[in-house]
Amino acid sequence: MLHRKLYQLCCEGREVSVFLRDRGCWIDGARIQEIEGDLVTLRYEIEDDDEICAWEEMLRIESIGSVGRKIASVPRGNVEPLVSDECPEAEQIHPRDRNGE
Repeated sequence: MLHRKLYQLCCEGREVSVFLRDRGCWIDGARIQEIEGDLVTLRYEIEDDDEICAWEEMLRIESIGSVGRKIASVPRGNVEPLVSDECPEAEQIHPRDRNGE
């Protein structure tokens, strides 16, 4: 099942977060480049001091504990969300009045 999910994410080309069991850490913002047998090739960047390092690693599928991807993000604080002009009225977010209605 994990093999199929990795293949799907590889085809989509989206960024993923991968938890490595053997290292006990997450790799964030990675792209799955290739899957060949039980080897997965990941490419990601790490910001280190004043420079950005790009890494490409080959991992065994059994060393991957979990894979996730960000589906949305919402800014913190009192920020008005952007609404497209094409958004249907029924789906728009309307501010509540002081009575909570």
